[in-house]
Amino acid sequence: MRTPRPLPRQLGSSFTVQDARDAGLNGGRLRRPDLEAPFHGIRTRSAPVDHSARDVFERQAAERRIQAFRYAPRLKPGQFLSHETAVSVLGGPLPLVTADRAAVDGMTLPVHVSTLGAGPLVRATGVQAHRADPRTTRMIEVEGFLVADHATAWGQLGSWGVPDLVALGDHLCRVWRPGPGRPDAGRPPLTTVADLASRVYGVRRHGIRRLREAIELIREDSWSPRESKLRCLIVRAGLPEPTLNQDVYDEHGRFLGCFDLVYLAKKIAIEYHGLVHATTYAADVERIAALRAAGWTVIEVTSALFARRDELLTRIRRALGL
Repeated sequence: MRTPRPLPRQLGSSFTVQDARDAGLNGGRLRRPDLEAPFHGIRTRSAPVDHSARDVFERQAAERRIQAFRYAPRLKPGQFLSHETAVSVLGGPLPLVTADRAAVDGMTLPVHVSTLGAGPLVRATGVQAHRADPRTTRMIEVEGFLVADHATAWGQLGSWGVPDLVALGDHLCRVWRPGPGRPDAGRPPLTTVADLASRVYGVRRHGIRRLREAIELIREDSWSPRESKLRCLIVRAGLPEPTLNQDVYDEHGRFLGCFDLVYLAKKIAIEYHGLVHATTYAADVERIAALRAAGWTVIEVTSALFARRDELLTRIRRALGL
């Protein structure tokens, strides 16, 4: 088989059939095996994608992002990437979509496209269309395409459960504070709780009660979605709210570490061990041992323990003396 002739550089990695024809390509060239047709009217340069090094959450989000940019050349004036698709493009945490207890291929999930105001909705296989209220919608440009901004995307997700909304809100509103070993001190947050609240008060939205409950639970000091969901579990169970990512020192002023969730007066620390901890396991063991030696109670939480929520809450209550 002859090697397909090179594509015009201006077409990019994904392009509309009309743009291809305008660039001088005929139907035969658009059917060659080096091109894929992920959506009607779109052609994408074929390229292998290897996500084997990512965890399952990152892999699904990356696949969603690939599909978003494949579809993006079809966006018309007044249309923009929104909802979960916008979150994937903006790099926020997404709940894992599963079927039969396994993660779904993110490239089979719909691309969410919103139309601003009264314009025509998208009608295309593989796309979920929405209508956006101009009063609560702001957009930003990412790689040349319009995407819901962080606060707009969060406000569109009222179908999510409260813990997932809080996890995303915590990510968006994180304040990058100075301290021993803390990265990117002074970096501005992606948005603020006040901005999120402005998108859900005074308007009608799907899931408005969940969004409003989540607003009250969003904090500025969570460093991961798992920490956020653990805090939600604790607070919604009626337990006292812990301090997040607290720097802890011993009685001599020696820095012992920064810990996920802390009851400082009770000298109790709760540490969530996610996949990222596997790369720092030895350091974590020493850090937690030093904290225990200083008289602290440490509750270590794995994904397995987090799934046994009654048992986890019982351990926390017992440590608090409740």
